[in-house]
Formats: sequence, C-alpha cells, structure tokens
Amino acid sequence: MTEPIQPNQPVVSAAGAPDHHREPGDEEVVYFDGRPLLRADQIKFGGWVVLALLLVALPICAWLFEWSWWRWPMTLVALLIALLIVAVPWARLRSTRYRISNYRIDFERGILKKQIDTLELWHVEDIHFEQSLIDRMFNVGSIMVMSNDKTTPRLELHGVPRPREIFDALKQRVIAVKRQRGVLKLDAGA
Repeated sequence: MTEPIQPNQPVVSAAGAPDHHREPGDEEVVYFDGRPLLRADQIKFGGWVVLALLLVALPICAWLFEWSWWRWPMTLVALLIALLIVAVPWARLRSTRYRISNYRIDFERGILKKQIDTLELWHVEDIHFEQSLIDRMFNVGSIMVMSNDKTTPRLELHGVPRPREIFDALKQRVIAVKRQRGVLKLDAGA
C-alpha cells in the first residue's frame, strides 16, 4: 500500500527520484511507446528494394549476356551494395523509438550509438499533423512538433499509429501543461 502524498512533499517517480514537474496525484499517461511503423515508409522502402533488385540483376545479366568486362569482384560489390541499400534504412527505422506521454516526448535513435532527447510539453509552441492518402489507408501519419527547446526545436514523429488520436491528445495536453506551469505566450507585434 502506498502512502498518501503530503501537500509539501514532492511527487516521487517510478525510479524513486522526485518529479518536480508533476502535481501531486497527477499520473503520467503514455499515449504511444514504440517504433515508427514500416508501413508509413512503404513507398520509399519499395523504391530501395527495387534499386537493390536492379543491382542483383546486374551479375545475372552479365552471366546471361556474357559481358567480357564483368568480373567476379564486381558481383560481390553489387550484392553487398544491394544488401546495404535495404538493410540501412530498415535498421535506421528499427533503431528509432518514440515515447509520447502527457508530460513529455522521448525520442530515441541510433544504430551503434544511442541518443535520447526529451521534449517537455510545456516547451511546445505548435503542433502540425500530416497524413497522406496512403497513410490514411494504413492508419499512420506524422506529427511535427515545434518548440522553444534549445536541443530539439523541431521534432518529427513519423510513422505513428493512430496519429489523429495522439495529435488531439497532445494538443489538449500542451494547453493543460502550460496552464499548470503558468506559462504565458506573449505576442510582440500587432
């Protein structure tokens, strides 16, 4: 059984450290925690596969048409490049992870070296939603987050499932978190 939170006591996160950004009794809700979906980039990925297949076809054509200038090392290079053309975009996509909650967005990326950037929602200035016809058919989309955060002024969340639902939730939470923190937006001109 957990003890009730006292009025002047900081909220303690799951890791045991005090979380000064949350009101007592306010739970963190995770809207999405996962990788971008491959179906969001299927046309781009299909183009890479076609290019790789063309490179694999080169040694086959060299053998069928008996090209005298074609050498075995060229076959190995063509196959290696074809493998890389497909593997690198797939690995980059699989090494990206988003964790979108009602307080922050964590953006993790990197194949050999991992980097995680956190964007607190009270830094967000504007949110943009984009979903093409093909994206709508597969229920994926992109959410562009513009902020006044120095390390992450612009963050694109690409290949997010249920994007409209997440976009609407983020839009409401940005307003609520700014109100909660007392952040005011002032316009300089008029």
